[in-house]
Amino acid sequence: MSGPVVFDPMTLPSDDNVNAYTFCVELKGSQWFLQKGKMIAYYGRIEFNGIGHGRFQGLIRTSFHSPLHAADWVVAEGSGKMLLADRAFDVNSYDLDDGNLTIRSGNLLAYQPTLALKQSIVPGFLTLIGTGKFVAASNGPVVFMEPPLRVDPQALVGWADCPSPCHHYDHGYMTGVMGGLRAFTGIGGASGEEHQFEFVGAGTVLLQSSEALMAEQPTGAVPQQAGIPGAGQPGSGPRRPGQRGDFQHHFGL
Repeated sequence: MSGPVVFDPMTLPSDDNVNAYTFCVELKGSQWFLQKGKMIAYYGRIEFNGIGHGRFQGLIRTSFHSPLHAADWVVAEGSGKMLLADRAFDVNSYDLDDGNLTIRSGNLLAYQPTLALKQSIVPGFLTLIGTGKFVAASNGPVVFMEPPLRVDPQALVGWADCPSPCHHYDHGYMTGVMGGLRAFTGIGGASGEEHQFEFVGAGTVLLQSSEALMAEQPTGAVPQQAGIPGAGQPGSGPRRPGQRGDFQHHFGL
């Protein structure tokens, strides 16, 4: 019986999946933007600095334009290989070629600075513009669909090179027995059968093969459990809604 595969810096892949749940990014004196809490291990000499770090002003000016999310991201810089994962969700990389892709903010794990990150007009989503590679997680494998299409909001990962979706509410469902029950009791109203995102025009829609969203958790928070250094100490808990990050302090926001 063969044992487990044991990796080292030479046998780890470069900018590719180690398995369905782990991705390996190779840095060669280069930089990546990384969501806090998504690096699980690394080889080499790699530094992680907050978005508000002074010497990254030029990089931030060209590649990071989302002050509401600044406290949740760091810049990884150096030489080596780092492993990215997110709670055993499926992880994959995608390449944009002079493209425009909008993705749910919690699903985006990392991206190359050749891409520019912007806040989407759709709450809870971020937009990547340009050419480069990014890494994202999903609850199950991703399915690529062509518009026109109506999508259960809980299954939506993102969309590329097409207009933002609009809300669609099924009239028959809303006015039928289930709609009456919802209006009377306040129960329901969130299922994909009643409410969808509607996409039209050219482009691609990315769906996860599950109707269960990845559970939200504060990025960078220290887990409150025994054996975790810093657990329970002041400042180790979740960031409060609306609390300003270093980037926002730096620019007086």
